[in-house]
Amino acid sequence: MNSINGFEIPLHRSLTEPILMGGAPRTVAIINGTLAAALGLGLQLWFAGAIVWIIGHGAAVYAARKDPAFMEVLVRHVRHKGALTC
Repeated sequence: MNSINGFEIPLHRSLTEPILMGGAPRTVAIINGTLAAALGLGLQLWFAGAIVWIIGHGAAVYAARKDPAFMEVLVRHVRHKGALTC
């Protein structure tokens, strides 16, 4: 690879990889955990809260394995959905 002297910098992996919590994107994991805690603690539906957390986190991990930036893609899709109809 040809490089020009003086135009190279070291780049850490943490600047290019998505932030994941337990394999799921951070925002999705926080929202999912908050919803599960609200069900489990607030409404005292312990079993329902655990099921929501397990299914939600599992789905987020599966989607993150397929595409780590799936949340950004989903937000962009929802925002431009009406503009792309034929």
